[in-house]
Amino acid sequence: MKYTTLPSTAIKVSKICLGTMTWGNQNTEAEGHAQMDFALDHGVNFFDTAELYPVPATAETQGLTSKYIGTWLKKNNTRDKVIIASKIAGIGDYTAHIRTAGFSAKTIKEAIDLELGRLQTDYIDLYQLHWPERHTNTFGVRDFKPSPNDPWVDNFNAVLHALESFVEAGKIRAIGISNEKAWGTMRYVEEIRKDSLTPISTAQNAYSLLNRTYEGDLAEVSLREDIGLLAYSPLAFGVLSGKYIEGTAADNARLKLFPRFARYSSAQSTEATKQYLKLAQDLGISLTTLALAFVNQRPFVTSNIIGATNLDQLKENIESINTELSQETLDRIDAIHAGIPNPAP
Repeated sequence: MKYTTLPSTAIKVSKICLGTMTWGNQNTEAEGHAQMDFALDHGVNFFDTAELYPVPATAETQGLTSKYIGTWLKKNNTRDKVIIASKIAGIGDYTAHIRTAGFSAKTIKEAIDLELGRLQTDYIDLYQLHWPERHTNTFGVRDFKPSPNDPWVDNFNAVLHALESFVEAGKIRAIGISNEKAWGTMRYVEEIRKDSLTPISTAQNAYSLLNRTYEGDLAEVSLREDIGLLAYSPLAFGVLSGKYIEGTAADNARLKLFPRFARYSSAQSTEATKQYLKLAQDLGISLTTLALAFVNQRPFVTSNIIGATNLDQLKENIESINTELSQETLDRIDAIHAGIPNPAP
């Protein structure tokens, strides 16, 4: 395994992070525990969860993922061996079963305290805002279009001070943002500098061969402001394993169970995936390995959040850390990208 540190901290994390979003829907508690055992045995010390998980989110399953992590931590006495990241959910119809208010000192306190209980720990290493409160283009929306009905009022400073109080109390060690844009990221940076607050350490955004929109502006922000990308969906909901275009997807594959998650399933995405699959075949490696190795090597990536529903998938995902793509291969990837740029933003 390769390791790095969360920016602006001394927290050492594996370059591969284990995402847990399927635990509670597609995976049982025992399967989640087996994944954590396997990951830790293979050098992965970084686990990412959220109060929202598992996804698809429902009132009946909300919080199960973190509860599974909590029972594993207690059973194995492994809290000091791992780095735990979690998130407070943003507002929206999708999260009304959790709360209907946005980010405030009260809701942040509620979210952190409830999550600490689920995780059976007294601190969270990295605490993230799951998505912006304001209207913006997130979750597959290609371009920003202003909304006259957006009720949001600028509260960056208040949110940061609320998070700061939990850093000072020792309940969280570092803070991060997720699904954020360049403008929002720089507003956080502006307020942090003005009031000498704890820096934003990471941004958790979608990033893959099918979605390189992070490179538009946020990659420069990452490198110049020392904010590391935690890349999620590096396999594009499994599309970049090739299993859907090859017809080998199991019956419990994510897009078979939940076909409404079509972010990475457009005709352009399918064509790009076919071209990346041909490249992987030319190299004698799997498309999974190609896709993950590409993300692993990006200079602005702090950790690559992989997800799996079985141990065979998990093994292949973790082993991608051992593959180094040549400049010639990276040039061929860029050629495909130039022909079909960001088919799944």
